Amino acid sequence: MVVVGGGNAALCAAMTASQAGARVLLLEGAPKPYRGGNSRHTRNFRCMHRGPLSVLTDSYGEAEYYDDLIAVTGGRTDESLARLAIRASEDCLPWMEAHGVRFQPSLSGTLSLSRTNAFFLGGGKALVNAYYRTARRLGVEVLYEAQVTHLELEGDRVSGLAFTYRGESHRIEPTSIVVASGGFQADTDWLARAWGPAAKNFLIRGTPYNRGVVLKDLLDQGVQSVGDPTQCHAVAIDGRAPKFDGGIVTRLDCVVYAIVVNKHGERFYDEGEDVWPKRYAIWGRLVAAQPDQVGYVIIDSKSLNLFMPSVFPPIEADSIEELADKMGLPKQKLRTTVDSFNAACGDDSGFHPTELDGVATRGIDPPKTNWARRICDPPFYGYSLRTGVTFTYLGLKVDERAQTSSDAGKIENLWAAGETMAGSILGQGYLAGFGMTIGTVFGRIAGREAAAHAS
Repeated sequence: MVVVGGGNAALCAAMTASQAGARVLLLEGAPKPYRGGNSRHTRNFRCMHRGPLSVLTDSYGEAEYYDDLIAVTGGRTDESLARLAIRASEDCLPWMEAHGVRFQPSLSGTLSLSRTNAFFLGGGKALVNAYYRTARRLGVEVLYEAQVTHLELEGDRVSGLAFTYRGESHRIEPTSIVVASGGFQADTDWLARAWGPAAKNFLIRGTPYNRGVVLKDLLDQGVQSVGDPTQCHAVAIDGRAPKFDGGIVTRLDCVVYAIVVNKHGERFYDEGEDVWPKRYAIWGRLVAAQPDQVGYVIIDSKSLNLFMPSVFPPIEADSIEELADKMGLPKQKLRTTVDSFNAACGDDSGFHPTELDGVATRGIDPPKTNWARRICDPPFYGYSLRTGVTFTYLGLKVDERAQTSSDAGKIENLWAAGETMAGSILGQGYLAGFGMTIGTVFGRIAGREAAAHAS
């Protein structure tokens, strides 16, 4: 059997299938140093548990987990698949440890998630490396820079698979295929067709190798799709990040302690709406809706050490006017915006940086409903913001066995896992660590089912 892709979901499928007795070939389109897709940039896994589990504290039950998902998706999810992912996540953590992943206690600051998310020791890169070591011991064959170009769909099965490797074209006829090759976000022309010209200003914080080639090939042949091409995991990242592959270190976690303005120096959304792990993924779309798809974060000295900083240092100034000048913002407008915000802030003695504290503004629109403290203690600091797309939600529709379908019915030897099918569960929004949950759960399911078919 063949697994298309080389990230978390693909590796989970490959290892599971190999342990079930299948002979597995994994085709990773990236060069070896860049193997692992977006999984290289992850750092945690959201996990249901009924008591302390590994590094996780207390408990995190199915009902609360599902409510958290509904809150960010607005109900745009397949409930049966979502609950499957949630329930299966509890068993996944010990499975991950058994396959080489090591965990560490939760990070502090705006992503303090000791109860809900298990953090990888060494981050996503360490997880990917551990899985490749385990896969090799299990006998999985891996080819790097192996670009899959076409899956030959004939009726209710895939009869052949074409790929290029070392400058030559190859065709094979696998008994089973798992597609786990991500979304289409690195194809910025495709993004622009979905979003319009504004998408050309987006940055792609994940791998440049997820261009949706296999996804498009299958959709063009009538494989059923799910999701909206304009929906994606998009966060606000440092405007100085590279076009591709900036990863986790370019994300800015200071929004909840700041005000955010557009290029005209105007606030445009409630920065304190909810805790950051439930809201960080809406800010990419918010920034995308602003002029030139840019935003600017303004904080003062008392907030500087409350969050994990970007890899880039903030812009610093002794006055709001000087900061505006350095950031290319209208000085008087920014001064007026800050003064109006400060005047709307009240008593902040209840300020608590990691919990909803109800420290809110009064009489200003948009409001700030938590963590509203005056920006008045120099020096002042600023970051530029751009939309950073991690992965897109348009994908392959699957059932609870991770099996795909066409209008003619089930495709008997084709399964999908990870970001390629995440739109089945994530209709919009995002919940920190949930992409790794989907990839792990459905990677294991797809690997199990594909191996059973192959045998």
